[in-house]
Amino acid sequence: MRVMVTGGLGFIGSALVRHLIEDTEHEVVNVDKDSYASTFGAVEVVADHPRYSFYQCDLVDDAELSRLVSTLEPEAIVHLAAESHVDRSIDGPKEFIDSNIVGTFNLLQSVLRLNRFEKLIHVSTDEVFGSLAEDDDPFNERTRYDPRSPYSASKAASDHLVRSWGETYGLPFCITNCSNNYGPFQFPEKMIPTMVLRAMRGQQLPVYGDGRNIRDWLHVEDHVQALAKVLEFGEAGRSYAIGGSSERSNLAVVKEICDLVNELVPGGANCHELIEYVSDRPGHDLRYAVDSSRIQTELGWSPRYQFGDGLRRTVEWYLANDWWWMPLIEAGAGNRVGLSSSLTKTSASGVA
Repeated sequence: MRVMVTGGLGFIGSALVRHLIEDTEHEVVNVDKDSYASTFGAVEVVADHPRYSFYQCDLVDDAELSRLVSTLEPEAIVHLAAESHVDRSIDGPKEFIDSNIVGTFNLLQSVLRLNRFEKLIHVSTDEVFGSLAEDDDPFNERTRYDPRSPYSASKAASDHLVRSWGETYGLPFCITNCSNNYGPFQFPEKMIPTMVLRAMRGQQLPVYGDGRNIRDWLHVEDHVQALAKVLEFGEAGRSYAIGGSSERSNLAVVKEICDLVNELVPGGANCHELIEYVSDRPGHDLRYAVDSSRIQTELGWSPRYQFGDGLRRTVEWYLANDWWWMPLIEAGAGNRVGLSSSLTKTSASGVA
């Protein structure tokens, strides 16, 4: 198929582009607005491949998007283009409304004009389901939506748009809701690359609150293989929850990173001594966890990476690829945002 990947210069999008070119026969059309978190280096390995092409387009630009979709006539679209950093959504929610909601609406409208179209895969997040208590069952496809940040609210809205376009206009779609991703080429503002890069350079490791917030970690290569399964075999109108079955507290992840950096970069400071507890972000959800039973049973997917192995490979990748991340760090990537709030509020953890 001719597959359009929106957001294909981002972390997950670029991993999907590489996978589709290297491991399938699909033609890939990469559409990305080339924003602050987009990097051409992440697709450099496939940039000259005859089945790959790139087009710059902001999905908010309805006229340009419509022209592009009607010209290229993709048979399938994997929609990853989105603002995705919770901290940034706290400081600047409007961009999330524009990109995640308006951009998705424009894409849906443009697809309806195609004469031949097989499937839209809308890639979303487990954060649309809210926050779990420590003893709650994991999220699954039947979990009630309960978004708690501007980011997750904008993604929840885009999920609802996609489903309603399927019900109302007959658009063939699947929705995926994934847990926290990690791996190569992740932009340095996200937690794992932030901690790895700061530990490597002997800088303080800022842990939000008391560090007990829990996430389910999914290696990006496992995620894109799941997306490829949904693209090829997913049932139209179906949702698929995708998780790594690797729950860890934030503090536990940071300590594992410290152990790895201490081992792989000997002679430096003990990274555990760099851990520093900082003020929590507003509305910090306690726990996410994902039950991936449906996609495992129906499509035969399961994660290959145990978290320890995946994290080691990730740390080793960042150690070996400063050509990619150093210019981003020098440009200011990784500086903390998300401290502002228009309301004074005490969060569930008791931190103002």
